[in-house]
Amino acid sequence: MTHTEIVYARELTLHPDEFIDVLKRSTLAERRPVDDAERISSMCQNANLIVTARKDGKLVGVARSLTDFIYCTYLSDLAVDESLQKQGIGTRLIKETKLHSPQAKLILLSAPAAVNYYPKIGMTRHDHCFMLDDADDLKISE
Repeated sequence: MTHTEIVYARELTLHPDEFIDVLKRSTLAERRPVDDAERISSMCQNANLIVTARKDGKLVGVARSLTDFIYCTYLSDLAVDESLQKQGIGTRLIKETKLHSPQAKLILLSAPAAVNYYPKIGMTRHDHCFMLDDADDLKISE
């Protein structure tokens, strides 16, 4: 049996079906709209930094980000096929993402199960994150 190398690359586009497939093979599908093809398609089209990990051409990992390439990079999705986790693929995807925007701070929101992973690879926990799901929830003072 031959060992197949993982190939990492920045890709300008990502097919929504391929993205859904790797989300389902990772633990991320439960927190992503994988049953909403239009939304997933928009997520793929509007990301401006996509780094992939492929084995024999098959997508086995992806880091999907939004960035201005100079100040901040928001790593929105980091997904690695569960059967290949704990082999450094996620860490390498983060490193490759950072290399494409070296001056920018890399920012992400962790999946609950991965909260302890990021400090182990050298990322700093930040307690000042805020989220707003619906504009109607914003309290505007008058």
